[in-house]
Amino acid sequence: MSVPQNAPFTFEQLRSYPFPCELVTAPTGARAAWVFIQHGVYNLWAAEGPDWRAVRLTDYREDDGQELTQLQFTPDGEHLVYVRGGDHHANFPAPGDLQPNPGSSPVQQKVEILTIPFAGGTPKVIAEGDRPAISPQGDRIALLRSDQVWIAPTDASEPASSLFFVRGKCRDLQWAPDGQSLAFVSDRESHSLIGIYRSASEPIRYLAPSTATDTCPRWSPDGKQIAFFRILGNSQMRLPFEARPDLWSLWVADAETGEGRLLLRNPSTLPTLYSHIQRSQILYWAAGGRLVFRSDCYGWPHLYSLSTAGDAPLAPLTPGDYMVEDVAISPDKRFLVYSANRGDTPEDVDRRHLWRIALDAPQPQLLTSGTDLEYGPVITGDGAAIVFLSATPQRPALPAVLPMAGGDARLLAADQLPADFPLEHMAVPTPVTLHAADGAPVRCQRFEWQGNAGTEAGGKKPALLFVHGGPARQMLLGWHNMEYYANSYAVNQYFARCGYVVLSVNYRLGVGYGHTLTHPEAAGAAGASEYQDVLAAGEYLRSDPAVDPERIGIWGGSYGGYLAALALARNSELFAAGVDFCGVHDWTGSLKSLVVELQTRVEKRDLDGALQLAWNSSPVSVVATWKSPVLLIHGDDDRNVRFQQSIDLAIRLQEAGVEVEELVFPDDTHALRCYRNALRANQALIRFFGRRFGMPVGSVSEAEKA
Repeated sequence: MSVPQNAPFTFEQLRSYPFPCELVTAPTGARAAWVFIQHGVYNLWAAEGPDWRAVRLTDYREDDGQELTQLQFTPDGEHLVYVRGGDHHANFPAPGDLQPNPGSSPVQQKVEILTIPFAGGTPKVIAEGDRPAISPQGDRIALLRSDQVWIAPTDASEPASSLFFVRGKCRDLQWAPDGQSLAFVSDRESHSLIGIYRSASEPIRYLAPSTATDTCPRWSPDGKQIAFFRILGNSQMRLPFEARPDLWSLWVADAETGEGRLLLRNPSTLPTLYSHIQRSQILYWAAGGRLVFRSDCYGWPHLYSLSTAGDAPLAPLTPGDYMVEDVAISPDKRFLVYSANRGDTPEDVDRRHLWRIALDAPQPQLLTSGTDLEYGPVITGDGAAIVFLSATPQRPALPAVLPMAGGDARLLAADQLPADFPLEHMAVPTPVTLHAADGAPVRCQRFEWQGNAGTEAGGKKPALLFVHGGPARQMLLGWHNMEYYANSYAVNQYFARCGYVVLSVNYRLGVGYGHTLTHPEAAGAAGASEYQDVLAAGEYLRSDPAVDPERIGIWGGSYGGYLAALALARNSELFAAGVDFCGVHDWTGSLKSLVVELQTRVEKRDLDGALQLAWNSSPVSVVATWKSPVLLIHGDDDRNVRFQQSIDLAIRLQEAGVEVEELVFPDDTHALRCYRNALRANQALIRFFGRRFGMPVGSVSEAEKA
């Protein structure tokens, strides 16, 4: 692509890094496996101690957007099972449950479960389906197909067959330790139940059924009990943004009788299970008949240990003003390794480091420190090492292994980072703390490459404000642990090296800074209070002596696209141009069907007021004051933010005379799964601001020449 002359590398070089994900370890021994995404192609990689030499197991070659997920070892550690296809971060399925086809293949895509030997070989398709659960004996795999439970032999010797049928949608399949029973969650829209299947001749046994939403079933080591969370049932008497306590409890049920016993009721009035961090909640059976879980009981998401006998008060294992994120339990169930935004400096609130804690002597031990970032720990089956993802401000994430007994961490597959990756040209972002108009703190990261680049206009540089999506995310002082935000970090680095000042804003609603900022009042459709943080970040840039106040832009995707659009609509005098990736533009659409239902109820509701508030919080409500040019980017098979949101905004802007550019990717999804599409979108973003802000354009990369 065309690049500014002051960038000594192309954006393709910067985006050439492999991205690791799905990191797992075998139940025994010292084996690890992960997925590398390289130029949009997903492949399995593996390594084994003591030499930990990384090898590629699969040979997928097409940039077709077919993801590899749910990687897991068989119990003997000799095979890997994985899922190919789908869109596992989607909010809703497409009509007819058609599987994503980001590469526009003329062949209809499937979601399939496959297996491959750890020693290498050809993958075998086990079955069409999703969410595999390998039996403890390793001979069978339970799976989901059309939201029902099927079964298939792990060696693919026979076709999959239906295991049982239940009303509702099944999920979270969990084998009993003896492999004779299967627990599952049955979602029934208004509530959910936990069931146990034993055989075709026995009825499904439901555990202490209620009007609540039961989730996260976990078998005890002896197979006699199941622990689970119970959340107050979905109420149709509240609008989505009406605040209320998250009323949850922790239960244990007898697997034979189905009788349940309450262990713990939500000890506070805060929303406490903290699914904002990860889609799956943390709940483990530990040694000594104890349960370990993560909760935001008192303002921060921490780990707790609770005896199933209920004979001790609840106290956090990990107290302090920080967030526990990824958690792994040791093979002997006696200690935990976790990542947290805490280290030995205050700036670590915007990093991740690894910690260890023994459950019988809870004194957290810091395992890693410094300016690097460590996240996603897993523990080897022999308990001798921690495998995790390691990144720095300059280097993208790579797998790494750290001896449990101590010593230096070792990078795995470091040779997969291309030789021409521009490590030496990466800026080190600096932390910045601002305050919004209401006094709320706003943490940001500032990128700037020192030099004369971009200073043509009176010695000042153009500036860009980046707004992350989610909104339950946190941008960091280094390469991110999520692929989408690693890409965003790369774009921000590129802009900095081209001469821009870049500010990445962690607005309220995100994670990492405690309950108050994660659960603000009047946010989103209820008033967009988080926009105060975006505006404060824009005003910071305008006051920065290094910045040309006439050349400030804004960009973001998903929820960040919503806030970028809101900024352009409300404050075009500050934000001179913007790029909106797949943003939400009208909050009222998701409320209208609910309002129709609520109007039939007896309770007095201010439904018109709720809709008006949602409208006032939407960018489309202030199109009349939107003056700045915008680039809209969206995949038309987006299953998180409906494509109609961009259609509606484009029409309104064109009618208002606003200059609009569009870049649409047929068949691609929310995150633009095809690398060529994501690269083209990034190139368009770079060119758009280059044209608007008069940044010089020089040579053409080899990719564009081709």
